[in-house]
Amino acid sequence: MENHAASFEVNRALWNARTLHHVGSKFYDVEGFLRGANSLGAHELELLGEVRGKTLLHLQCHFGQDTLSLARLGAQATGLDLSDVAIAEARKLAGRAGLHAEFVLANVLDPQPTFEDRFDIIFTSYGVLGWLPDLSPWARNIARWLKPGGRLVLVEFHPAVWMFNNEFTEVAYSYFNRERIEEVEQGTYADTAAPIDLPAHTWNHALADPITALLHAGLRIDGFQELDGSPHDCFANTVRGADGLYRIRGMEGKLPMVYSVVASREG
Repeated sequence: MENHAASFEVNRALWNARTLHHVGSKFYDVEGFLRGANSLGAHELELLGEVRGKTLLHLQCHFGQDTLSLARLGAQATGLDLSDVAIAEARKLAGRAGLHAEFVLANVLDPQPTFEDRFDIIFTSYGVLGWLPDLSPWARNIARWLKPGGRLVLVEFHPAVWMFNNEFTEVAYSYFNRERIEEVEQGTYADTAAPIDLPAHTWNHALADPITALLHAGLRIDGFQELDGSPHDCFANTVRGADGLYRIRGMEGKLPMVYSVVASREG
């Protein structure tokens, strides 16, 4: 099997650089969060349900804003991320907000013996799977880390979105692309003017990839939804609908933007 260690280091460097610009960005609105705003959207909150008193693991947590939003709702929250800068900033943010959460620096594909059978809920959302070359170890870890009867909530950008170039003017990649995509990222979705000029290694995953990986890991698929809008304005040429969701101008109602999967471990 191909060794992806070099790709993970490339992406760690990118996310370290991005984090330093994200924490002060309007996109993430940390000051609003510190005043009490919840950074999670209505769709995620509905799927998660009541989290108070639940052990909850947030995978690829970035600098911890969503993790801490869940802690604020009463979850016993743990965040995991590959970026050492992001984890450091998450711990700082927890201190500023007066909230408690555990933050772990790790690759989501690696075993974590202390996580075995530990969590009632595992949550991961928006722009996470494209950084993973193989979803099989991801799904196996989720199955191991959930308690019997525990649930996974995945909310992710739809793979149809990643077929397009950044301007959404043409289809640039196959839906069924299996190769590593190597690009140079200039700026970042949260601050397009940020002085970032770094490589990124990503992979497209068709809808069948996470669903099949979760099934093969022994989990049960309890729910699946597709949405035609995104709660985050992180793409080019968007227009905001009356429902608050963002869609690509000229493709409103035609292009799936987000999907969600709820899966569970048998009790």
